[in-house]
Amino acid sequence: MRFEELNLIEPLLRAVRDEGYTEPTPIQEQAIGPLLSGRDMLGCAQTGTGKTAAFALPILQKLAADKGMTGPRKLRVLVLAPTRELAAQINESFQVYGKHTGVASAVIFGGVGQEPQVRAIRRGVDVLVATPGRLLDLMGQGLVKLNTVDTLVLDEADRMLDMGFVRDVRKIVATVPTQRQTLLFSATMAPDVQELAEDLLRNPIRVSVTPSATTVDRIVQSVYHVTTSDKRPLLEELLRDPKVERALVFTRTKHGADKVVKNLDKAGIEALAIHGNKSQNARTRALDRFKSGETRVLIATDIAARGIDVDGVSHVINHDLPNIPDSYVHRIGRTARAGADGIAISFCDAEERPYLRDIEKLIRKAVPVVKGHAFEANGAREVAPAPRQAQPQARRPQSSQRQAQGRPQQPRSQAPQSRSTQRPAQEPRRDDRRPATSQPPAAPRRSRHENRPPQAAARPAPVADRGTAPPQERIARDWW
Repeated sequence: MRFEELNLIEPLLRAVRDEGYTEPTPIQEQAIGPLLSGRDMLGCAQTGTGKTAAFALPILQKLAADKGMTGPRKLRVLVLAPTRELAAQINESFQVYGKHTGVASAVIFGGVGQEPQVRAIRRGVDVLVATPGRLLDLMGQGLVKLNTVDTLVLDEADRMLDMGFVRDVRKIVATVPTQRQTLLFSATMAPDVQELAEDLLRNPIRVSVTPSATTVDRIVQSVYHVTTSDKRPLLEELLRDPKVERALVFTRTKHGADKVVKNLDKAGIEALAIHGNKSQNARTRALDRFKSGETRVLIATDIAARGIDVDGVSHVINHDLPNIPDSYVHRIGRTARAGADGIAISFCDAEERPYLRDIEKLIRKAVPVVKGHAFEANGAREVAPAPRQAQPQARRPQSSQRQAQGRPQQPRSQAPQSRSTQRPAQEPRRDDRRPATSQPPAAPRRSRHENRPPQAAARPAPVADRGTAPPQERIARDWW
């Protein structure tokens, strides 16, 4: 089938031809017709299958048909996306496919100043692509109103729920008119996604180009069993292969992404990181350099992965396996886009074996293991967490044992020390040692082990002298 057979108007067909597309993808073939007729849709499609164009083209055609209506431009379409990068990608698609239709679109997201976004909205837009947080913020300021929206799209709904946006999404949907066309797309169809779809959609048509949570057939998957310390040299060895034209490396944490970039830089391999701690301008610059080919290696986390829509990614490398199996599907979906082939490589240490089993259970296939490489961790070489030895609980020693374990016993032949040389348990205060009378205290007993003569004890002042002593002396004595 060709795009001309989908009943699209000529301005849209011209824009599609400008992008080099002649045949629709399976989800485009199944979705465009029902969406043109106004049906609600629940789409289960993996990333890289062309689902953005599947809903953007029919929406643009409906808006272009109403361009003859007079009056100010009204907000007609709201598209919600979980991440800034994905929102920017969707808005870019609307602008590319709608460049001959006169339809205006804008994107709003957090992390940057709101003034340019507010100015774009005030100029008037037909399509608004937004992340939930920034949209609620502008709605609270009275800058965005959704009472004229007649088409609502939730893209990557599963990721929005994973990121905790479910309450924000429901709050936004509550302000949209009930008479609307609603589209919900998700790469995986978890139970919470189905529950949300039942609440928002009315008699939807279901489109699923592949079974839920399966991986694209064009992706060649493999896993390397390595120790944690060997991940660094293995990654460097793989990236030095000239066959790796453009690589996307995933880590589990933001700190891990920065650490990988630092290690690759020491090895002479240029790489950039993109994650939530980076400013929006830094993330945009890194993504633009990766798209243009100026940077061959991009290190990313799962949150930023949803906005990376780059053709020509030859390799996806999971430096750390995700602890959520669905994230594996989204990660490797960054390659083999637009009908191309791709390679997905995963590193797995001993602690990540359970994650690998969960992934294989979800995708319903075993990931082939690469054997015989220089960093293979099998058998005795594999570093698994050693079980802790049960430490016997220490018992309180008997009196004889305590005496043996504590201070060494004094030989019986040695004479015991005199009482005068033993330190009392608590030093009494000096005032407490002052005698009640003015008689001098008795001289201390001499120990027979002491050879030096005892010093003469200083005679303390009588109690009656305390009132006549100088203030400095009274303060000194009271302090002691």
